[in-house]
Amino acid sequence: MERPDLSPRRHLEDLAAFVSASPSPFHTVSEASRRLTEAGFSCVDESDSWPRSPGDFFLQRGGALVAWSTTGARNPSAGFRLIGAHTDSPNLRLRPRPDHESAGMAQLGVEIYGGALLNSWLDRDLGLSGRVSVRTSDDEVSTVLFRCDEPLLRVPQLAIHLDRSIATDGLRLDPQRHLQPVWSSAPQTVPTFRAWLSDRLDVDVDALVSWDLMTHDLTAPALLGVDESLFASARLDNLLSCHAGLTALLNSSSESSKVPVLCLFDHEEVGSQSSSGAASQLLPAVLERIALAADCTRDDWFAALAASLCISADGAHATHPNWPERHEPDHPVRLDGGPVLKWNADARYGTDSPGAAHVLSLARATKIPMQTFVSRNDMPCGSTIGPVTAARLGITTVDVGVAQLSMHSARELTGVIDPARFATLLESFLSTSKSAN
Repeated sequence: MERPDLSPRRHLEDLAAFVSASPSPFHTVSEASRRLTEAGFSCVDESDSWPRSPGDFFLQRGGALVAWSTTGARNPSAGFRLIGAHTDSPNLRLRPRPDHESAGMAQLGVEIYGGALLNSWLDRDLGLSGRVSVRTSDDEVSTVLFRCDEPLLRVPQLAIHLDRSIATDGLRLDPQRHLQPVWSSAPQTVPTFRAWLSDRLDVDVDALVSWDLMTHDLTAPALLGVDESLFASARLDNLLSCHAGLTALLNSSSESSKVPVLCLFDHEEVGSQSSSGAASQLLPAVLERIALAADCTRDDWFAALAASLCISADGAHATHPNWPERHEPDHPVRLDGGPVLKWNADARYGTDSPGAAHVLSLARATKIPMQTFVSRNDMPCGSTIGPVTAARLGITTVDVGVAQLSMHSARELTGVIDPARFATLLESFLSTSKSAN
């Protein structure tokens, strides 16, 4: 595979392609796996014995993926350089029995996933994507990816003539009643969702067992602004970081003694408490098996953890031009002002002083500007996989990300330079053996 280009425009084009190929966490894992395979990585199964010889490997677990390399000078006993990101984004997810009718319209019932900006899903053309479990002819169950980019669904907003208070009181949405998308004006003739899906998959309707399906915005990523200095796309939180981490891994130097590991987790937006989330046993088990495959002792394993570092890569809030008062005034964050180091006194982020110093040293060496985010005392911030990873493994963890506006909207906004800067910073992080202490 050709070495990824880190020039800002080429990197942005590749990011757009990555996001477009990844409408769901399962598609993100599929696209990352495709790129890793093209680069010479081999997929391993958790239920098999792993190769004991050095190599480039990855594994999949639902909407999560872990990739690593033990080639060159890399040695598990020397420790790990971890990049953690997440594959999920807030959206609307299909219910098990989605068929619904109201006011002569056929609708599909959905649940709200994560902290979605609900108004951003109104009046948008929406497709469906995810995975479907299908019973095969020999009574086994197989899982297949599903994607429909046709404008199937839309959540219509109430006209202002029917609620004049919107102009003065703002839009108020009842998540149970007001977010159900329409998909036909002829409920008597439209097929049930199961019938429609079975036809799309070319299987018998009785073969459909279950699904994990979600809506995605059909608008393509685009450059914005009179000078094209802005980049708009769905799922920048957090596919931008997934893409940066993947690019960094494929570009990283094998001369470092540290083993580079890319961890793409699912379910960060809902607390990470799942078998494919950061709070699971997935990462600790993978790291220990990497060490065991290299004949490390238990003592070697704990020493390796103590010598390891992790960057939790996730989006950061840029100072909003229309709501600057919602931000900490002494810590402004600008689009394309450089990757953002995120701090929180209540440990909502994993950053501490030694870890921050290490990242700032890397940024200085690579001539990458850095910014600092701190939330207001009267406005608590969200969290990331950083504190979870730090607590699970006892590894020094730093929260870093690219500034963006409209976080958790169906369509988010960032700059055109910082995505490549972030990938360069992460590549430097994976390629150095320097300790944080």
